[in-house]
Parts: sequence; structure tokens; C-alpha cells
Amino acid sequence: MTIYDNPVISSFLSLIVGLFIGKDNLRLHDVLDWEQAGDRFKVGELEYPEYYLHQNFHGIPQGYLNKIAPVTYDAVTRFAAPPHEIKLRQQAISKIKGKPQRILDLGCGTGSSTLMLKQAFPEAEVVGLDLSPQMLLMAEHKGSKNKLAIKWQQGLAEATSFPDENFDLISVAFLFHETPVHISQAILRECLRLLTLGGQIVILDGNQQRLRHTNWLIRLFHEPYSQAYAAENIDNWMQSLGYKEVETNYIGWISQLTTGFKILTESRILNENS
Repeated sequence: MTIYDNPVISSFLSLIVGLFIGKDNLRLHDVLDWEQAGDRFKVGELEYPEYYLHQNFHGIPQGYLNKIAPVTYDAVTRFAAPPHEIKLRQQAISKIKGKPQRILDLGCGTGSSTLMLKQAFPEAEVVGLDLSPQMLLMAEHKGSKNKLAIKWQQGLAEATSFPDENFDLISVAFLFHETPVHISQAILRECLRLLTLGGQIVILDGNQQRLRHTNWLIRLFHEPYSQAYAAENIDNWMQSLGYKEVETNYIGWISQLTTGFKILTESRILNENS
């Protein structure tokens, strides 16, 4: 007999899990139609890459392709992004310049930032893209609950199906620490292609400097790519690709906020006029 077979301990653990995840999310695990999520958000053929298919993100078998992931994700993120995850997302939105009309939330997960972007810019067309149909199903549920018109689409962040210069704002929240370095760089390259001239990218993610000294935290949350991410410098990535006015600020305990722009350079002006 294990401790989990003890009815008293089992009841206590159920209470803790319920408080941690939330009763509504636990109910959604049984209510949402997870089976139909596989084809609902797909646009064209899609093959899951190896770096995503066989990783147990946050200790969950099959990671974000497991229906447990969207039920637990918001709760895990609250604890992984102290002191207040929602305030961190609000800080990211406060860095947005002007009033974007077409917004892409890349790697949108359960849609937390996507919903906030739509609320901040109600007239804008907002698209949330993620590789996990299970996460998108939860995001759609949250959007419908808040009566927000958002387009949810499944796809690869590093190879989207959108045309060139299609968005004037791209938001990326807590994605790069969960992808291999070369994929993160490919995503930034794709974002540069997708941004209109003068368009802005806003990136909220783990503090690379601090994560270098907190391997225990990386192990605690079962983050397979965070150590490699922490060893890099996102400013260098972006500047080498051609982003301008790149700026990173450290916020919260272990997060960072990076912004950059796609600006028409003097060399491009000369090329286009020649």
C-alpha cells in the first residue's frame, strides 16, 4: 500500500491539487472535447518536429500534446513566473508603441497574453498561433468565455503560413526557453519576415542571466531547453538578424522583457530606389 492509497492522504492531495490547478480547470479536463482538437485548428499539412514531439515539458508525458498540459499550464506558469505572472504580461503590453491593427501572439499556449492583447486593442485583428491543438482548445474556451473574437490557429512558430509583412505587432511570451536555440533564432527570423515596416516585436521570457545560476529551477520545472537558452543572449540574436532599437529589461524575479523593431534601413532604401 502506497501513501496515495491512504484515503486521508489521497483526500488531502486532491484538495491541494484542486487549489493549485483550480476546480474549473479540473472540470474542463472532463468536459472539453479533446479528441476533435487535433483537426480543428489545423491549416494544411503539419508534422510535429522532433524537438517538440518527444519532450516531457513540465514533467508531463508527451508535453503539450497531452490534454493534462492545458489544464495545468496556467497554474504552473503562475508559480514559474513570480511575483505575479499577469502583471508581467501587462508590463509587456505596456511596451507596445502605437495602436497595432494586426497582432500575432506566437506560441500563444492557453491564450493568456492573447486575451490581454485583444482587450488592450479591441479594434485589432488578433491571431493566436500554437503547435499544440490541446492548448488551442483551452485558449478558445477562455476567449469564448470572455466574449473575445480571436482567431486560433495551429502551426509552427518558425515556419508559419502567413504572408510577408502581415502583422504590425508580434507578441512572444514564454516560448524561447522551451525551444532549442537554433529554433528560437529561426522563429525570430520568421517574425522579421512577418512584421510590417515599423512593426514591433515584444518578447516576455525567462531572465537569461539569472537562469544561468538557477539550474535547480530548470530541473524543478522539467525544462529541457532552458539551460541552453540561458547561455545565450537574445539581444545578440535579434541584432544579428537586423532588428533595430533592441532593448531588454529585467522584470520580476526571473523574467526579462525584450522589444525590437523592423525598420527600413538606409541600405534597403538605396536598394529599393536603385
